[in-house]
Amino acid sequence: MKAVLAIPCLLQFALGAPLKIPAFTAYLDPDPNGARVSKDEGITRWNKGANQIKWYGQLKNTGKLSAQVRLTLKKNEKLDLGLNLGDHSKKLTLTGTGSSMLADFGKFPVTKTGYHTFALSSPAPRGKIEELILDGSPTKDAHFNLKPRRNAASVHLSYSIESGEEVSAFYCEMTGIEDPLWTYYMACGWHRGYFGMQVNSPTERRIIFSVWDSGGEAVDRDKVGQEDRVTLVAKGAKVNSGSFGNEGTGGHSHLKYPWKTGEKQRFLVTAEPVDATHTIFAGYYFHPDKKDWMLISSWKAPKEGKRLRGLYSFSENFAGKNGNLLRKASYGNQWIRTATGKWKEITTAKFSHDGTGKADRLDRYMGLTKANEFFLSQGGFVEGYTRFGTPFERKPGGPSPEAMKLPPLPPIKK
Repeated sequence: MKAVLAIPCLLQFALGAPLKIPAFTAYLDPDPNGARVSKDEGITRWNKGANQIKWYGQLKNTGKLSAQVRLTLKKNEKLDLGLNLGDHSKKLTLTGTGSSMLADFGKFPVTKTGYHTFALSSPAPRGKIEELILDGSPTKDAHFNLKPRRNAASVHLSYSIESGEEVSAFYCEMTGIEDPLWTYYMACGWHRGYFGMQVNSPTERRIIFSVWDSGGEAVDRDKVGQEDRVTLVAKGAKVNSGSFGNEGTGGHSHLKYPWKTGEKQRFLVTAEPVDATHTIFAGYYFHPDKKDWMLISSWKAPKEGKRLRGLYSFSENFAGKNGNLLRKASYGNQWIRTATGKWKEITTAKFSHDGTGKADRLDRYMGLTKANEFFLSQGGFVEGYTRFGTPFERKPGGPSPEAMKLPPLPPIKK
């Protein structure tokens, strides 16, 4: 099932005042190729790049909608413009004044509610685009993201573990269903790190395993003392390792591997306390080509001495250029191994999201697939909304990792 709820819109616009949507919230289609979107300047260098500028918004009412675009053209510069809304498009020709001016496209019929796309185009684009201005009854209670952050919301599954349970291993299977650029699907997250797969470019994909330092430094690892740094213990063949920052700091590792959309991927994280203040965290990936588990990397974490806790999965759009594209992945057959060696299946999870999902981007939700897996979906400006904290439960009975040929696991607690 998919939890889709009707909620009061958090970014509403009262009827009677024009709705002004900044250009910095729009998306360039296709690849911008030099065009620039910024909070201070709007959209500039349009002559070098995209042939369409797209604004997305949710309209709650039908009726006639007036549409204008504010822009700046050089004096006496000619520009042919078109604006498209659904099945309706209008065109006009402007002559620049050297200052800010309005392109008035008149009225468009809005015959249905939901998400709509406003696409501005030109056969020879130029000028600086500043904002889209809408007026009329369809703007009442309309919802647009007005923030410069154009990422889709990050969404999470938080898994329910019994209080006091010591977890020595966490197993999860994950399938990428939609795979636009700059997507990170994370299968195994815990309080000290994360493990998943990423789309980095049209030609490069990665399996990523990272562990956070202690100390709380958010940006610069050079500021982290040696006593707070995680240290590399081992890594697998062809795995790159190093440091990361700007999202906390820590040790990073990745394997460049073209994982396939629609193909199930298998991940395993283990935790082995080595003394009262240190734990070795290791990430293992079942390599689809070799049909065997491989170590991505293992890290010794200071100020720890405990096992895994705070287990979760997530989906992230880590660049702000294509949050208009849909992201979707399924997460299934989750298991934990206790410190006594017993495997337990995880069948419940709660939905959560980042701050962007609170009010700016409401196109995010969670549900269950027909294959009895949780799924996360965000972006694409499609209908779908799940309330923060909504619980979901899948049916038990998945194949236990105990029956699989697993890599070496942490010793059983005596």
